[in-house]
Amino acid sequence: MAEGLRERKKRQTRQRISDTATDLFFSRGFDAVRVVDVAAACGVSEKTVYNYFPTKESLLLDREAHLADVLREALGPTALVASPIEAVKQAFTAEIGAFFDRAGAARGDFRQVLRLAEVIESSPSLRAAQRDMVDRLAHVAAEAMARRAGLDPLDPAPQITANAITGLWAVAFRALRREAEARTDDAAAHAAVVADIEQAASLLETGLWSFDLLVQGHDDRDHLASAARASDRSRERVLARLRRARETWARARPSDAPTSPGA
Repeated sequence: MAEGLRERKKRQTRQRISDTATDLFFSRGFDAVRVVDVAAACGVSEKTVYNYFPTKESLLLDREAHLADVLREALGPTALVASPIEAVKQAFTAEIGAFFDRAGAARGDFRQVLRLAEVIESSPSLRAAQRDMVDRLAHVAAEAMARRAGLDPLDPAPQITANAITGLWAVAFRALRREAEARTDDAAAHAAVVADIEQAASLLETGLWSFDLLVQGHDDRDHLASAARASDRSRERVLARLRRARETWARARPSDAPTSPGA
């Protein structure tokens, strides 16, 4: 559906308030800027600012609603990609691409993430708000996957998967900071951030067993024996899940469906 004039004006006003607030926070510091200062700089009332942003912290952490929508689309019942990890990897990779596109189009610099990190780390209320935001996004992810799987969102499986999935965004942000500190050019930085997301997603897809083996080490016979046992346990768990998946598929398949030669 095409965006109407009213919706476009609201979106533009919200973006203007957020951009203005970010500029003020970067130049003066988060705690030195009041919401009324943001309103005055935008030429709107303080009430108008609060109509768009419920808290002062949300003026800077303004991507939560968008990221929640991204997670619901990638993980919910209507998701187009079967694997939750693969779906979120693709979604977050697209988000990083859009971030670099915006920076380039505005003749900006992706290294602004360093200033953002500095402002967040300088304010206890912002750090707390960021943690709360991540918790809420993890709940969105758990709820979306639970709906798709027919589970309670509070079950362990969607909970731990959701925490791991939201961790991919933290991986991306840390990679951005690293590349900004190294003064990497935009194209190389973009590629490096995507590579980190893909590496972390690949680790999640293996069930962490590969990293578990690495942490255990391999410098003596005891370590090797422990690693072998861990590998066997991981293999057994994977096989058990495959058996359950086949049984579920067999129950769900219509009785008159053709059987494949390898079944």
